[in-house]
Amino acid sequence: MNQPHVLVLTDDADFPQALLSRWQQERIVPAFTVLGSDALHGPTAPECDLAIVGPVRSGRLTPVLKTLDAAARPTICMVEPSAADALRRNFARVLVTRQAEEWDDLLVLIAIESLRRIEATHRARRAEQAAAKLQHNAALGQYMLEVRHSLNNALTSVLGNAELLLLEPDRFNKQVREQIETIHTMSLRIHETLYRFSSLENEMQFAEKQSQAETASWPNAAAAGA
Repeated sequence: MNQPHVLVLTDDADFPQALLSRWQQERIVPAFTVLGSDALHGPTAPECDLAIVGPVRSGRLTPVLKTLDAAARPTICMVEPSAADALRRNFARVLVTRQAEEWDDLLVLIAIESLRRIEATHRARRAEQAAAKLQHNAALGQYMLEVRHSLNNALTSVLGNAELLLLEPDRFNKQVREQIETIHTMSLRIHETLYRFSSLENEMQFAEKQSQAETASWPNAAAAGA
């Protein structure tokens, strides 16, 4: 996983120091941005992979959580036990954890797991987008291969008629003959392009057969390794 970015929002100077000190014991340490609660106004919030809200001034917790919720920032909020249930009801997307002894251990473990799930979600979304693009390209390629047959039939007619006309050079003046020769030359170029599509189709069929053969061999290879 790439280095994540964690936004820490608190009005307690000791909170981020304790959190960062505990996180230094982990294998992957995020990049941190520490802000006071007054830094968040309206529906905008700094970019981050995860926001952690610690102790804030009286009356500032709800506005801070509303801002993070409006900006769709994944959020963990540590509060006094008496306030936890109300926050869970009002902010369903916020992961609320109760402040207790050794809160730093618990908070870091929850945050690490949250970052892993966030990264897994991002990977799944990227995979879906890549699969959709591949599917689109495959459909486009298949369409081009299907159209190739119709184009080839039409091209054969054009090329054949151009060659017949060129067999009677005295029938046309110089300008018309040059135009017919141009049609013949361009038809040959199109024919070469369509031939490449035929080669592409053969390569695709070969790759598909090879992939099927490799897939079929996996169970045997697994059994041999066992």
